[in-house]
Amino acid sequence: MKDYIRSRIYESAEYVLENKATIRETARKMMISKSTVHKDLRERLALLDGQLFNEVKEVLEENLEQRHIRGGASTKAKYFS
Repeated sequence: MKDYIRSRIYESAEYVLENKATIRETARKMMISKSTVHKDLRERLALLDGQLFNEVKEVLEENLEQRHIRGGASTKAKYFS
């Protein structure tokens, strides 16, 4: 794995942990695609650092569980503001 990919993975992981960020927010911040962030954090990070992978995985799973609530709040704000 090339060094720039490795550093991108660690930067993305740190951002997710510090901000409890979603894949989409992380992609926007790092200026890369959502697909790249997803691959970095779900596949490549596991190969590099298992403990960090587990921490990031917990945050991403929490975001996944809350997704339907965020979507509902967003729609409500859009139509009733």
